Amino acid sequence: MLWLFFILSSLIFHSPCLATTTKKTYIVQMNHHQKPSSYLTHHDWYVDRLQSVASTDSILYSYTTAYHGFSASLDLDQVAALRSSDSVLGVYEDTVYQLHTTRTPEFLGIENELGLWSGHTPQQLNAAANDVIIGVLDTGVWPESRSFDDSSMPPVPTRWKGECEQGEDFAPTVCNKKLIGARKFSKGFRMAAGAISKEKDSPRDQDGHGTHTSTTAAGGQVGNASLFGYATGTARGMAMHARVATYKVCWKTGCFGSDILAGMDTAIADGVDVLSMSLGGGSAPYYRDTIAIGAFKAMEMGVFVSCSAGNSGPAKSSLANVAPWIMTVGAGTLDRDFPAFAVLGNGKRVAGVSLYSGKGMGDKPAELVYFAGKGSNSSSSNLCLSGSLQPELVRGKVVFCDRGVNPRVEKGQVVKDAGGIGMILGNTAESGEELVADSHMIPAVAVGRKTGDEIREYLKTDHKPSALLSFGGTVLGVKPSPVVAAFSSRGPNMVTPEILKPDVIGPGVNILAGWSEGIGPTGLESDTRKTGFNIMSGTSMSCPHISGLAALLKAAHPGWSPSAIKSALMTTAYTVDNTRSPLRDAAGGVFSTPWAHGSGHVDPHKAISPGLVYDISTEEYVAFVCSLGYTIKQVQAVVNRPNMTTCSKRLGDPGRLNYPSFSVVFGKSRVVRYTRQLTNVGPAGSAYDVEAVAPEGIQVSVKPKHLVFKNVGDKMRYTVTFVSQRGRSGEAFGSITWKNAENQVRSPVAFGWERFV
Repeated sequence: MLWLFFILSSLIFHSPCLATTTKKTYIVQMNHHQKPSSYLTHHDWYVDRLQSVASTDSILYSYTTAYHGFSASLDLDQVAALRSSDSVLGVYEDTVYQLHTTRTPEFLGIENELGLWSGHTPQQLNAAANDVIIGVLDTGVWPESRSFDDSSMPPVPTRWKGECEQGEDFAPTVCNKKLIGARKFSKGFRMAAGAISKEKDSPRDQDGHGTHTSTTAAGGQVGNASLFGYATGTARGMAMHARVATYKVCWKTGCFGSDILAGMDTAIADGVDVLSMSLGGGSAPYYRDTIAIGAFKAMEMGVFVSCSAGNSGPAKSSLANVAPWIMTVGAGTLDRDFPAFAVLGNGKRVAGVSLYSGKGMGDKPAELVYFAGKGSNSSSSNLCLSGSLQPELVRGKVVFCDRGVNPRVEKGQVVKDAGGIGMILGNTAESGEELVADSHMIPAVAVGRKTGDEIREYLKTDHKPSALLSFGGTVLGVKPSPVVAAFSSRGPNMVTPEILKPDVIGPGVNILAGWSEGIGPTGLESDTRKTGFNIMSGTSMSCPHISGLAALLKAAHPGWSPSAIKSALMTTAYTVDNTRSPLRDAAGGVFSTPWAHGSGHVDPHKAISPGLVYDISTEEYVAFVCSLGYTIKQVQAVVNRPNMTTCSKRLGDPGRLNYPSFSVVFGKSRVVRYTRQLTNVGPAGSAYDVEAVAPEGIQVSVKPKHLVFKNVGDKMRYTVTFVSQRGRSGEAFGSITWKNAENQVRSPVAFGWERFV
């Protein structure tokens, strides 16, 4: 399934000595400040520059906003010629990125928005949100979704420059005052794949993922929404009064960097306020990361950028989208569950989850089989991979399948194709106790690792094992919640270890939102069911939650920078669940750490009035990039400043960036000292005291310990010194919190002793 996050590809640099005439798509970054005055436009200059090494009809896109340069189909000799030019900052082979794929308003406490904006009425907040535009880069949109109803919306903001593109089975008239723009970008995909196969060459969503993310961020209220009766209620996005513009950059084989850049370029020029991207492709230095470069320009122009962290957890250092000017979002659970049960032949009743909605098994148990070490293909039969089950051994039985390798819903289809009548899907050590519900085509129950191991033992010891599956619908008020999803990608940050990532977690497990009627809820070709809503899981789902909340903060505080909005969401996040215990990790059931949950789970009510924010100017970000040991050409590739021949300012240590969290890497030094600056966005005369929590073996001192802000907008600095005892190693965590009666401005601190590369 596309929403599963995989690192399919990394940037590849070929040696010029390789002789080949094969052409591939490359992204050429130009120093656009060197454009001779004889050219009217940068595009004219790019065309002329390319003409010296290749035919100009090989240009796919010309970038002017998020990025400066072009993408083109080139062979290696042409690449080498371009790289030798002083006006070219870099030439990079096109990269494939993958998608990271109605209870949340209540869970987040914004179901009616009353009291959300202190001192203003809900009507004023709604009116302000009407002026906020969220741009979603994804698989397109199903415009007929009820979530895009515009009947109560005022006219589109006059500053909007976007459009609704004509396409196959997609007329410009399908857009309205809610869905105000829809575009497609497929040139990079076409160059790699040759054709769009069965996909419509239009902004229409044939995958479902894009409709799900865009309606999560800003879908309007829809009553009696559900997936075949599951999660019934009123569905709505986080910023239900905001506008939506969609940019289709993802196709069946993935999302190509050249298309993503074109989408970012256009979205920023169109006038979006928030960019939401539930996609990624692993970690790379920022000068080679096209998403990071595009996001830098977006930040500079006041656009908030939210990206998913990836679904490669619980492995450490598995993050994507780690640039500090990007909001990196992990995933947690809701307090809603979809229980399902299996009664085993020994009388034991075990619990799991499921979204199965068919006729069921009836009331008679069936034989339970498990093909670990036997069957037609012993290396994959336990995983129920395609073609691995023998029909003569499966027909009429319930099959126990191990989770992993292939999609969960595909396993159910494999069992069904072999004649099985049910499936129990058992977690392994990798997924731990994390339970993700799926709309299987046959009766199926997913169980955690401990329960799975009990069933595996039962299968070994019982001479005639059997099972009867049943389904319990929707349950609310589940405890504990939230829990960090096992699949959510983890730190530490391998690109800049001094920046703690992810930034926050948000709801990302079993999320109900709008869906494309061009595909069934499982995404399988054999699934012909139609539904206007679907339940999905992934950091793809948590990202648009934060995008929508950022839009609400933008509406409430139009003068805030993207960094201020980010700080408000981070420093007000919570780190305890609904049992008042520390957040737990679904991978193993242990307590979570900031490498998994960042600053914690977002709290919109507190974020709207955070008291203090850590603001960061574009110039500070430039100084940060200058501190990373890059060449001046590589620095230019990220920040793209005119006549920048040297770094006039640098931080010395990347950890000195005025970031809302801390990542302390001691390395060979036992002492690390950072200075931060806080801006008062609360009342005049606000006073704060500091509380530092340090793990054993580390001393933390903060000076001063007391801050008084005389006026709104005042800025004050403090310095924190971290001292490690000798011989300490491994990892540890603490926090620094500025507190008064109204606010707690909390920053997590991660400690490490090895300098990761």
